[in-house]
Amino acid sequence: MIGVTSDQFAKKLHKPHKVDSYEIREKELKKLLKRRNWLNRSIILKLEDPYGPTIRENNIDALVVSQRTKPTAQLINRLRRRKGLKPLHIVPITLVQAQDSRPISTTRIRRRRINREGHMLFTPS
Repeated sequence: MIGVTSDQFAKKLHKPHKVDSYEIREKELKKLLKRRNWLNRSIILKLEDPYGPTIRENNIDALVVSQRTKPTAQLINRLRRRKGLKPLHIVPITLVQAQDSRPISTTRIRRRRINREGHMLFTPS
């Protein structure tokens, strides 16, 4: 399962850049998954809150998170325990690094610092 934030939830995140519509983000994700031959084994869910189905469903085993989102995963496990659900295995990952050894992010791409592959577009003086 892969969660993509709804337009309403994305607005609540107060990103410092324009956020494409849910439809565009879902389409881009599907293109990536298809290129890697992962689309047919993926389920894409629209997220209306930070937790999605993780605090309601027992058929989820693990949650892949970045260091930034790891505290939310720990909160999810506390909420699951209170509801009598088994805790999720938290799998922390390292974000893909750009050419400058900083994470690739939409904010940096939108600000034209890097492209989607992490190559530098702007060199600070």
